[in-house]
Order: sequence, then structure tokens, then C-alpha cells
Amino acid sequence: RLNGCDLSEECCEALASVLSSNSSSLRELNLSTNQLKDSGVKLLSAGLGSPHCTLETLSLSGCLVTQEGCASLASALSSNPSHLRELDLSYNHPGDSGAALLSAGLEDPRWRLDTLSVEHGGVWRLKPSLKNYACDLTLDPNTAHRRLSLSEDNRKVTWVEEDQSYPDHPDRFDCWDQVLGREALTGRCYWEVEREGRVEIGVTYRGITRRGGGDDSWLGLNNKSWSLYCSDGGYSARYNGTETDLPLPPAGSTRVGVYLDRPAGSLSFYRVSPGGGGSSDTLTHLHTFWSSFTQEDLLPGVGVWGGGGPQRLCVGCRKKKHQKKTSTISSPGLWSGELMVAVEKWGGGGVSGVPQTQWVCACVCRPGTGKHTHTHTHTHIHTYTFTHT
Repeated sequence: RLNGCDLSEECCEALASVLSSNSSSLRELNLSTNQLKDSGVKLLSAGLGSPHCTLETLSLSGCLVTQEGCASLASALSSNPSHLRELDLSYNHPGDSGAALLSAGLEDPRWRLDTLSVEHGGVWRLKPSLKNYACDLTLDPNTAHRRLSLSEDNRKVTWVEEDQSYPDHPDRFDCWDQVLGREALTGRCYWEVEREGRVEIGVTYRGITRRGGGDDSWLGLNNKSWSLYCSDGGYSARYNGTETDLPLPPAGSTRVGVYLDRPAGSLSFYRVSPGGGGSSDTLTHLHTFWSSFTQEDLLPGVGVWGGGGPQRLCVGCRKKKHQKKTSTISSPGLWSGELMVAVEKWGGGGVSGVPQTQWVCACVCRPGTGKHTHTHTHTHIHTYTFTHT
């Protein structure tokens, strides 16, 4: 699986050598979203046409292939027709003639090819960019937490201090400030988010929990969602409660690109920086999650932690430095009712117990739980004074 690995046409010669080797046992090859072009496909076809090649599945989606590349593939398959069963040429520009050359193989009894994909073609697919997979997304107001205000035809969301008058809905998040997209993500999709401040940008199964303040409803803290946490200070990738700090800084960029290749089982995040001198944007890879996505619907989602300015498809919050803390709060019988529990003294370190002082509110403790241990990212929002009597 070599999709999205920035391979160039020169790499195809080495791959052709592997395919034509006497000991070749490669059955599946995914080269999608690489700038191979017709010249690279021609080199690769030399290996495909070898009698030693036993490849059964070849994915060349989004590889800048035209009619010329299709002709090379058709010639190779005519020479060695008995193995390749699936060929993916979607998001290219084969034209009618290129598609016809390969479609003829579906009718040829000598060819084993039984699945050919040339969908989503067009001359615009020859522009080398993940934006070839751009999809049109909107946010679903029925999922938005009441502190999130949607605007611009549900393409912009802003954190607000006053609850919005949304009607009750079973899909609405009632604790975390999050909102999901309306459209399910299928196939290959690319979209961008312009942020301001701290946000969580992610993808989730439709079945993520919407009620309560547990990990099962927070993007990236469960096995139903994947997320990229973004701040002006850096990025971190989150899945199922595991957080990985990423070394690449934002470097002034406020845009994040998200690319989902569902057939390949990959979800990638990119820092998007404007190109100089009028050139196209630069996409710098941040992180890729790998998963065998199930048949359940996948939806884009964003989380907003605090207040602040608006963003497209997601919202930023106050540009304040955040701190990561792991803490244990043991207070059985101390509180009555639901109460915010402190995990960090403002300007100080971690705590246990509750002396008479000022603490920063961080997470929710409910009666009867006694002990709460978790890692979250918090920022100072309000200060309360507790008196332990």
C-alpha cells in the first residue's frame, strides 16, 4: 500500500522490476494519489505485461493518467491477461477512448479483468492536488451544541456564551461543544477547515454518543472517532483516548486539510500554507490514521473549546495557552449534586484534595463516582473559590 506517498514516475521503474521478477508474489498494489502520470504508468506497464507478474488488484486513482496511460495498460494486459482482476482508474482523465480501450478487456474472454473503475474523470483531474477529491460539506444544526451558532448556510460555526434556541433533538451534543457534518463521507473526500484558536477537527461514525460528558461523546477519545487537536502552539492526533503530539508547528497556518480515502482505510491531516508568488497552496503532511472502516456512516466533525472567533466548518476559541494535566480527584462524600472539579491550581501544579484556595475549573465530577482520573487539555475559563468546611 503506497497510496499518497509522494511517489514520482521514476519509482515506477523499480516497481516494474519487482512485478516482473521470477519470484514475484505481489497480489495487490495501491499507488493512488501519486503523481505517476502517463510516463510512470508506461514504465509500470512493462512489469504488468511480464508473464511473471501475478498482480490481481491495481489502484491508480488520482495519478494524473490520460488516454496515453490507458493505452499502455491495455497493451500490458493483452500480453499478460490472466491475472489482473480489479483496476481502479477513478479521478483521472482517460477520456472516452482510454476508457473504451480498457472496457474492451471486460468482454475479452482471455482477460481475467472483471472490475474497472473510471468514475469521476475529467480534465481537471490532471491538476496534481488532493483537491481533486474536494467535497461540498455543510454542518448539521440538529447535532450542534447550544453554545455553537451556525451561519453562512451552515458552513461557519461560532462559539457563543449564550445558549442558542435550538429545539431538542436526539442527535444534539448536550455536553461537549461539538457539531457534525450533514453529509456522510464515502469513497475519497478532501475538505479544508480554516480555524482560529483551539479546535478539534475529526471524523466519526454516526453512532458516536451525543449525551453526557464521557469519553464516548468526545471526538478522538473513543473507538468511534479520530481527531486532530489544533492550537496556535501545535497539533496532536487523538484516537481512542491515545494522544500523539506532532512535531510540526503551525508556522502561522490557520488552515487544515483533511483527506479520507475510505477504500484504502486512511484518514490524513495536512497543514495548508499559501504558496508564494501566486502559486498553489502547499500541503504538508501532519498525520495519518489507518483503519478498516466499517459500513457505518462516517461524518466530519469539529469541537470547540472555549470562546472566540468564527471559522469555516469549525470555530476557534480564545487564543490562550493550554496545559495538559493528568490528575486524580478523590472526594467521596464531599460534594452534593454535580459540580465542576479542579485539577490545576491557577499558576500552580497538580492537586489532590480541596484546600481553601482558588482553583481552575476543568472537568465534571458526579456524585457517587468518588475518583476521576483522566487526561484532558484545559484552559482557564473562570475561577471559583471553594471553602472546605
